[in-house]
Amino acid sequence: MQPAKLQLLLQNALGHHRAGRLAEAESLYRQARMAAPRHFDVLHLSGLVAYQQGRMTEAVDYLGKAHQLNPRDAVCAMRCGLALLAMRRTAEAEKALRRAVEIKPDFPEGWDNLAYCLKTQDRLDEACACHEKCLALKPDYAAGWYNFGLTLSLSGRSSEALARHDRALAVEPSYAMAHFGRAQALQQLHRTEEAVEEYARFLALQPAHHEARSYRLFALHNLEEVSREQLFAEHVAYGRAVVAPAAPPFTHAADPARRLRVAILSPDLRAHSCAYFIEPLVQHLDRAQFEIYLYHDHFREDAISTRLKSLAAVWRNFVGQPAASVEKIIRADAPDILIDLAGHTGMTNRLPLFARRLAPVQITYLGYPNTTGLPAMDYRLTDAVADPVGDADHFATEKLLRFAPTAWTYTPPVDAPDVAAAPSLARGYVTFGCFNNLAKITDATLERWAQILTAVPTARLRLKGLGLGEANVRDRCIERFRRVGLPVERIDLLERTTETKAHLALYHDVDIALDTFPYHGTTTTCEALWMGVPVVSLVGDRHMSRVGASLLSAVGHPEWLATAPEDYVRVAVALATDRESLAVTRAKLRSDLRSSPLLDHVGQAARLGECLREVWGVWCARAVRAA
Repeated sequence: MQPAKLQLLLQNALGHHRAGRLAEAESLYRQARMAAPRHFDVLHLSGLVAYQQGRMTEAVDYLGKAHQLNPRDAVCAMRCGLALLAMRRTAEAEKALRRAVEIKPDFPEGWDNLAYCLKTQDRLDEACACHEKCLALKPDYAAGWYNFGLTLSLSGRSSEALARHDRALAVEPSYAMAHFGRAQALQQLHRTEEAVEEYARFLALQPAHHEARSYRLFALHNLEEVSREQLFAEHVAYGRAVVAPAAPPFTHAADPARRLRVAILSPDLRAHSCAYFIEPLVQHLDRAQFEIYLYHDHFREDAISTRLKSLAAVWRNFVGQPAASVEKIIRADAPDILIDLAGHTGMTNRLPLFARRLAPVQITYLGYPNTTGLPAMDYRLTDAVADPVGDADHFATEKLLRFAPTAWTYTPPVDAPDVAAAPSLARGYVTFGCFNNLAKITDATLERWAQILTAVPTARLRLKGLGLGEANVRDRCIERFRRVGLPVERIDLLERTTETKAHLALYHDVDIALDTFPYHGTTTTCEALWMGVPVVSLVGDRHMSRVGASLLSAVGHPEWLATAPEDYVRVAVALATDRESLAVTRAKLRSDLRSSPLLDHVGQAARLGECLREVWGVWCARAVRAA
């Protein structure tokens, strides 16, 4: 092809490319590759459009060849690194991205993307250093400030993250994503009302951003003034907003007795509370009946990931992969049953993919205390205590499957310390504690805690949570305490610990745990009980307010449940005034857990298996009738 003709072809392709008409651009690039297979611009742009279309193998091939032709082009090296990163070839990706900034040290986008690569490896301090270099070069780079804020949020430096998002808006007031970043940081700082308002601002600018809708839904659970009816309506609205085309017909054999392929999708198949509850079920599901596929969706993989990986017939990690690629892989895997463990939680969730119906049967479980709102989500796994028959069914778009006496199956950490003697015996006073997420601590909860400390004037209160090491977070908490009459001089504030063993050891200094309301703890309740600490919980009208009832009933201690706020105070005070009984309870509580359904791993897995078999039979019957 004549050079002038090739140049015209490339210009036409670029016109389509810049206008977002990627298929048309790729068609013209294909013609150019046939005419000039070793032309740098042809290969570079072919690689870029392949990357944008999610064809990562081709992207790496074309960009790699282009980089060989022109190893001094920093942009090409950067894009090659991003394509390698999308394929989880992390070491090669880092090498390519470092090459980009070596070629062009004053390349802000190169430093920004290197920061992202390091972040995916959990090298957060190094990532922050790259963000600093990026923004020193380009201080008016709004996306750079936003990305820096995301990394700081991941590091638990929420106040600094908020400042970076504010800086993004200062340099570019129309940069919508900074509102999303601000909302996330505010949520991490437990400033829930402000976070909900900021999500609303962002969604007014980008109403189709379903991830932000999910974040907002999750935040609404921490606002005590949001009614059950309003919360349900918000979830239904989400389901209507996630428009999905009709799913292609499934060709799965409608045989109710055959071995089933069960896939589980979650960002938390790692050291995370979700894994403590799902691992025993995965371990003990009958492999003669079920083939297990595990789909992880997070850059962190650890010892728990390794254990789960050993239990799966297939393990995949979808982190960073576009929805279209994930959908293609899952449809090719052809699971019979696909289980979501995230709901509207996490930095990302894949609910929009579930809306496209990727499996004949779709179930949500464990990670989220509410309905998803998706018409295509068939079932939600729960129990009759957390979701009473009849009443709760009206507030779920899914059919509720009450598969076991309690919906949870707990795995105590193997390195948990032994139970220690009740601290009140040596100190002469009782210590109450709450290690729940600080966002769950409502003003109504604080008011009852104030009443408890008034009734037990020698008692102390110990709180622990992410952010309490930051001065401004502590100051806001203390201001709230004073406002409701809590004696701040009798309250200890502890920052979140990074190691589970150290976290659990802090229960050695707690006599009685106080659950939050209306949003109960789950993992924190199990951990307190395992460490011999009774938990006082107020039962409410919805799933998130009844988890404590499910757990305490399962371990045989419904006497610690309160049905009214004044009962919550009464139960806590009664426990505090009988220190000898506290000591007896502390010594036997771990044994109570061991003999409960929570630690009946084999039994719970069998009950789950029966439930999965039942819903598969329902699908088979429908498929036969429709044939």
